[in-house]
Formats: sequence, structure tokens, C-alpha cells
Amino acid sequence: MVSRPPTFCPDCGTRLERTSADDRERKRCPDCEAIVWHNPVPCAGVAVVDRSGPDPAVLCVERGVPPGVGEWTIPGGHMEVGEEPPEAVARELEEETGIAVDPADLEILAASAMPPRTGKHVVTVHYVVDRADSEGEPVAGSDATDARFWTPAEFDASAETFRPVHEDRFREAVNQFP
Repeated sequence: MVSRPPTFCPDCGTRLERTSADDRERKRCPDCEAIVWHNPVPCAGVAVVDRSGPDPAVLCVERGVPPGVGEWTIPGGHMEVGEEPPEAVARELEEETGIAVDPADLEILAASAMPPRTGKHVVTVHYVVDRADSEGEPVAGSDATDARFWTPAEFDASAETFRPVHEDRFREAVNQFP
């Protein structure tokens, strides 16, 4: 299994050929005869919703590294081997924003597949948590240039943009968990 379209067998290094398996085009090693599966990468994200003001606001980060430099996202990232999704998103949230949450306080918001970039497919489990159940103040982590709470009205009035899928989760978190 690989996260980008394979060209060579990860076991023996032989150039892969195309074949049909399970009614889909796949890559197959002519030497090993193994199918090399191209699978999505699991990720997790979290919308921290602050309900203390007149309008709910959601914590977002501005990406400082590719892909999507300058675009805003819900905090999150790749799951590590052996991590449960709530643990992964709590770790990513703290790394990206300095905000800490207990994984037990997270509620599932949605799951989505990102449009592929350079052949990499990502599936993200999105969570939501109340700001009152978090600790710390937003500070941009090493892969972000900013971390802040946005209301939908503030974001709409700005010239900023979201990465694909993230705007949907931003608005869903505000509307579903007001």
C-alpha cells in the first residue's frame, strides 16, 4: 500500500504494470505478482468553537507550508501509526495552535475526502469541541503563520480563503454546534 500513485514495487523494485482487479484499474508487480494498493492517507481535524461572544467563532490556522500556503484550515493533520483519531487530532491541535484538549471531549463532526493533490488522496475525520473544554491561547505553530478565531461574518468580510473542504467544516461547526 502506498499514498501516491505507485511506479515501482515497494517490495522488489520492479516497474509496475497495469491490471484490472476488483473492477478497478490497479498496479501489479510482474515479478512478485502482487497488487500494489493506492490508498488514502488518514488525517484528523478539529473545529474548536468559541461561544463566549455574540456570534460563535471557530479556531483556524493559516498554512505556512505547502500545500496551500496562505490558505486557512481547521487545525489537524496526519495520524501517526498507533494513534486513535481523537488522540491524533488533540496532538495536531496543540502542535499547530498551542491549544490543548482532552480527546474524550471531542465529538465527531464529519468525515470527508480531500480532492487529490499530486496523486495523494486524504480522508479526514473531523471533530468539534467547545472552547470552554480547551486550555491555552492560540499561537501559530511551526507549520502555520497565524492561528485565530473567526466568526463566519468576519471571514466573509475578509479577502482570506479556505483550503478545500475546510470551509464546509468551519460553517458546519458553527451551524451544528451553536
